[in-house]
Amino acid sequence: MAQDQELLHLESLCKQLYETTDTNIRNEAEKALVNFINSPGCLQNCQLLLERAASPYSQLLAATTLTKLVNKGNAALSSEQRLEIKNYVLDYLSSRTMVAAYVQQALVQLYARVTKVGWNDTVKDAFSMRTVTDDLGKFLHNNSSMHLAIGVQLMTRLVIEVNQMTETEVHHSITWHRKISFAFRDTMLYQIFEIACELLQKVYANIKTMDLNDNIQRSFVGGSLQLALTCLSFDFIGTSNDETSDDLSTVHMPTSWRKALLDFSLMQLLFDLYKCLPPNLGALVLSCLVQMASIRRSFYINSEKNEFLNKLVTGVKLILESPQGLAEPTCYHEFCRLLARLKSNFQLGELVRCESYAVVIKLVAEFTVTSLQMWQFAPNSIYYLLSLWQRMVMSIPYVKASEPHMLETYTPEVTQAYITSRLNSVAQVVQDNLDDPLDDHAVLSQQLEQISQIGRCQYEKTCTHLVRLFEEAAQKFQELTNAGNSSAQLTIQENILSWLVYIIGAEVGGRVSFSSTDEHDTMDGELVCRVLQLMDVVDSRLAQRRCEKLDLALLSFIEHFRKIYIGEQVQRTSKVYKRLHETLGLSDESMVLSIFIRKIITNLKYWGESEAIISKTLQLLNDLSVGYSSVRKLIKLDAVQFVLTNHTSENFPFLGVNGMSTFKDTRCRTTFYLALGRLLLVDLGEDEDRYDVFMRPLATGARFLAPFSNTFDAVAQMLNQAETPMFRSEECKRSLIGLARDLRGVAHAFNNKTSYMMLYDWLYPNYFPVLLRGIELWYHEPSLTTPILKLMCELAQNRSQRLQFDVSSPNGVLLFREISKMLVAYGSRILALTHLPKEQLYAMKLKGLSICFNMLKAALCGNYVNFGVIRLYGDRALDDSLEIFVKMLVSIQQAEILQYPKLSQSYYALLECLASDHMSFVSNLEPDVFLYILSTISDGLSAFDTLVSTGCCSILDNIVSFLFKRVTKKKSSQEVNGMANGDSLVQILETRPQILQQMLGTVLNIIMFEDCRNQWSMSRPLLGLILLNDKYFGELRTNIITRQPLDKQAAMERCFTTLMKGIEYSLLSKNRDKFTQNLSEFRRDINDSLKTDSSKNCTALPTTQTNGSIDMM
Repeated sequence: MAQDQELLHLESLCKQLYETTDTNIRNEAEKALVNFINSPGCLQNCQLLLERAASPYSQLLAATTLTKLVNKGNAALSSEQRLEIKNYVLDYLSSRTMVAAYVQQALVQLYARVTKVGWNDTVKDAFSMRTVTDDLGKFLHNNSSMHLAIGVQLMTRLVIEVNQMTETEVHHSITWHRKISFAFRDTMLYQIFEIACELLQKVYANIKTMDLNDNIQRSFVGGSLQLALTCLSFDFIGTSNDETSDDLSTVHMPTSWRKALLDFSLMQLLFDLYKCLPPNLGALVLSCLVQMASIRRSFYINSEKNEFLNKLVTGVKLILESPQGLAEPTCYHEFCRLLARLKSNFQLGELVRCESYAVVIKLVAEFTVTSLQMWQFAPNSIYYLLSLWQRMVMSIPYVKASEPHMLETYTPEVTQAYITSRLNSVAQVVQDNLDDPLDDHAVLSQQLEQISQIGRCQYEKTCTHLVRLFEEAAQKFQELTNAGNSSAQLTIQENILSWLVYIIGAEVGGRVSFSSTDEHDTMDGELVCRVLQLMDVVDSRLAQRRCEKLDLALLSFIEHFRKIYIGEQVQRTSKVYKRLHETLGLSDESMVLSIFIRKIITNLKYWGESEAIISKTLQLLNDLSVGYSSVRKLIKLDAVQFVLTNHTSENFPFLGVNGMSTFKDTRCRTTFYLALGRLLLVDLGEDEDRYDVFMRPLATGARFLAPFSNTFDAVAQMLNQAETPMFRSEECKRSLIGLARDLRGVAHAFNNKTSYMMLYDWLYPNYFPVLLRGIELWYHEPSLTTPILKLMCELAQNRSQRLQFDVSSPNGVLLFREISKMLVAYGSRILALTHLPKEQLYAMKLKGLSICFNMLKAALCGNYVNFGVIRLYGDRALDDSLEIFVKMLVSIQQAEILQYPKLSQSYYALLECLASDHMSFVSNLEPDVFLYILSTISDGLSAFDTLVSTGCCSILDNIVSFLFKRVTKKKSSQEVNGMANGDSLVQILETRPQILQQMLGTVLNIIMFEDCRNQWSMSRPLLGLILLNDKYFGELRTNIITRQPLDKQAAMERCFTTLMKGIEYSLLSKNRDKFTQNLSEFRRDINDSLKTDSSKNCTALPTTQTNGSIDMM
């Protein structure tokens, strides 16, 4: 009775969870169900719910709860319980085929999950989960369509589950996943693939009698195709490809599969099925063909490869001759992918030798032209078509076959079709207010890169076509402009010119030096002249009318021209400049640069409200300021000199902070001043007067920094009124944000001692207090704190040894004091913000802490402050900084450190610095803090980020080395500058020896059983851990050996003997190097020892916990 009542209660909770619209009721139900999941009788209750529940929601709860239990691994379920769950699910699905679809899906997922997790389980000396084909035979050998569909679904889900590492497996290493995946590949996958092929043959044999309108039969056919596709898409070599990456990859099918594919009957079967099946199922057929076309080239010998390619090309020809099924978008997309694979996996010389090549290349060209003209139909598929033509064109220089490739005939058609279709689309986009392809910059850039290579084949025809279209469009644009027309017709014409400018820029950027001729450069000059003339026209009317798309296109053109025709590698005799001189009077690179700078200044003046144009314009300026020769030509231009002395908001509105400025994102200001700083440094030397002029726009009295001085003084005056009603908070804040971003760019550019000291002397002591006051007032606003903290972090960087102060200079100490003040002011205030919402936690707190860690690390590792002297004379700056670091650290949840990559990298980098140079501080931390740090180190050792794991090895090595010295010397602790030298650390680890023992197990486990990418780094702390825990290491060694199969124990024993051969009880460099050499041999021998057939079960060390962290408390 009590059991029935509990079931009814659970059903009621499920109904509330899934059906109610009341948020409070749903939350209460969710809390109650969480308690159910964690209850002791959960397993039994789930079975009762599946058997007796009246609601499918209750059955869904039971299935998902069982999946969560399975995900917990051995901690929640034994091998026998997992086997029982697997058998129960199969029996349940076999006897109850009519359960709700979502319940069935959850049970299929449960079966796949429990099979993968328990793949190495043994019950009664047999692998209990490796009976897949026998278990699912009762479904696949059943005449019921429903059973067949369920069996195929189970098999497909299992292959997918084994093939990919899911989010629920984060507590497992990638090595655990790969071992299961490879074992499944070697023992089970081929059998499943054979079953899939048999099912497809069965489908084809009975296709005329099957009713594909019936959901169950259609599900069976689609499932069979999906099963074959899943097998063909298996990650055979463990590369773990991201599904979002470029899918023009190779299928590394094992040679043992040759017998299934050698007679090419499967390919013919798939082409036959494509003709018989409706288009939505035909897409799956084509997906299978795509994978088959991607099989590695070495899978077939030459004669087989040619036959395979011939059959594939013939099948493609038949589809192109009867393209009706391609009207389905998914089918069309997969066919485009198949065409792309023809060139990605085969050479052009092989393609031209195919019997049907001449017909197929003609059909593909016609298909491509038609597809380009239908620009709204499946636009994402165009990438694959253009990729095919791009790869073929790029292969032309390498073709040695005598047969003609005929690309010179068809590529001009493809190029012209692309250009014409884009221009023809403009009117419809504007008139019908459709999504404009010009706004999708990622796709646009990708397509332009492809068409630039295609257009370079028969470049004369491409240029002639572009010149004709450009002149027609420019003439019509001029007519509409002169008529004062501001209607949609002018907008259409502007967008047409935008397309043409983009394409011309791409074609110029597609120039390849080894295949280009003087004639090609002359043609480039023709195109460039027309674009530069258009740019003059557009700039002359910016005050009356502006077109953002056209200006973005012009910037794209300039960037392509800069990469090809400006710089150290450009031939000075290029025909481009000859043509520019004849037409526009631009005889050399300097004159062209003056045009570009004028365009940059014009954009900065007129486009202050456009983030896209301002950011791209400044990126162009930044790129121009990097080149050695171009920057020296730029600095001689009057326009550049004007910018260096007049960089104010009056001349460049995007620098403004008043209410009229609508440009909110001020991050581009850093790029602007980074470029200006580089330009200033070219001729700056030790000319302080010239530097003062630059800084004047930023504080009164000083030429480059002058605008900054004015703004700083104005901000300082406003901050003095912070407690009064006269305080203009928003204006002051915006000014301070702009200043911080500007000065960060300047500080980054000033990378030598002379220029940095000019900046420092300008900032100190007048302007550091202004930055500090801003942090004190607006510590809770990341929009202000982030720029200021990043500025201080940049000032702390000893880049290119720029902070090498003179012996008599106190500037190093003074700079560190300002850094310390900033850390304390921000840290003490931000820690007062508690109970932040999770979605705001990083932006409001963790990002700022990450920057603070970087700042402190830069200061501690900069080698411009003698910290021993600071403490000797009673200066609290270092102690205050370290104390606030500890407070900031303990306010962070341990799981959050690795959750946010920037935070983890900054934290571990700082910790490495502290463990290297400030071990006396680390060793005297409070026990809870030190244990917290050790726990984070343990987590970091297993991190996927190699920088983090390598840093953790270094940190652990420093700690272990320090402890080893203390233990071996056995001297009484001495007071050094008021700090006990390591006593608390020794006491903690003496009372809790399991801490270092668990760390030893973690490192050894990574080296022996995981994909250790930094073996040398791991070897450094391992020796110290072994020497400090020699007795435990002996026990661990014995444990590992006894856990191996009997025939492997002697080999494992020899491995450990090799590891410690010739190792002394010391951490001297010679002994460390010897141990590192031994470890390399040890790991190689371990890998050889563990190499066995897939039926062997090799278990990792039992000393590390499943979540990768160690129990410090």
